[in-house]
Amino acid sequence: MKLPNIKIIGTGGTIAGTADSQVQTVGYKSGQVPVLELLSGIPEAFSVANITSEQFCQIGSEHMTEAIWLDLSKRINRLLQNDNIDGIVITHGTDTMEETAYFLNLTVKSHKPIVLVGAMRPATALSADGPLNLFDAIMVAASPKSYGKGVLICFGNTIISAREGTKTSTHQTNTFQGRGFGSIGTIVAGDVRYNYSSTKKHTLDSVFSLEGVDVLPTVEIAYQFAGSKECMVKAVADLGVDAVVIAGFGGGNFNKSLSEYVKNLNGNPVIVRSTRVASGAVVRNGDINDDEYKTIAGDDLSPQKARILVMLALLKTKDLNEIQNYFYEY
Repeated sequence: MKLPNIKIIGTGGTIAGTADSQVQTVGYKSGQVPVLELLSGIPEAFSVANITSEQFCQIGSEHMTEAIWLDLSKRINRLLQNDNIDGIVITHGTDTMEETAYFLNLTVKSHKPIVLVGAMRPATALSADGPLNLFDAIMVAASPKSYGKGVLICFGNTIISAREGTKTSTHQTNTFQGRGFGSIGTIVAGDVRYNYSSTKKHTLDSVFSLEGVDVLPTVEIAYQFAGSKECMVKAVADLGVDAVVIAGFGGGNFNKSLSEYVKNLNGNPVIVRSTRVASGAVVRNGDINDDEYKTIAGDDLSPQKARILVMLALLKTKDLNEIQNYFYEY
């Protein structure tokens, strides 16, 4: 049987981290082990797919930037135009994995499988979770069942949609969960199984293109807390940003101090109402009248993913109604 051709792209992270001791799981150095060396530790993977690899970067994912996203997405688009590449696996740090995954979900133009994978324990740790996670990710990328599912996160024997996946623990190896909706599949005894797929637009169905784009719009996030003042939003708005995502209370609410300031902004910069709550939707014209305040309801995207969507939306339009529709569709 002909094996699929899978390209592994290394970006660093804990999965490639090293420490002075086998029991050291904090204070280690991320992104130290080349992706080729990671692959040498799981020879069984070569019975699943024909594997090639490249080291794209070697960073802890807290150092991920929009510039790296642009380069990575463009690189993947070029790779997947090659008929000899059937899928992509990206090794990545967990801190910003969900953001990179969602960015790629909206900007890569292929239905071929793209799977992000990482680890919570460095490569040198006892019971390091990276090798099995990487093996599972290769299996997912190699599976015909993964075609057309959008960008995926593979972690702890589960498969999670890029749109829903989020890191939920600073130390547990099952840290990645689907925000509000759970995983879309599992890897059981070497079998890739899917239970459902996201109905949201992604990859080939996405209108967002990075062709000719070298710089993304500037979008910041302002976190709300009891007694918070408008000065946080004002500080970033005064910097000339293109949009601000407010991580609001409950269903995307903010207090009176901020309400008047947002109303006076009149939609410039664009204000997106998201929530600091772990799951659930921000409904348009709920407790806040979005029509009156000229704000965007962030639906059920986390603040960090709402930031990515509005960033890409602003490449297409400044019309608030169109941007709002993107939040319903993506």
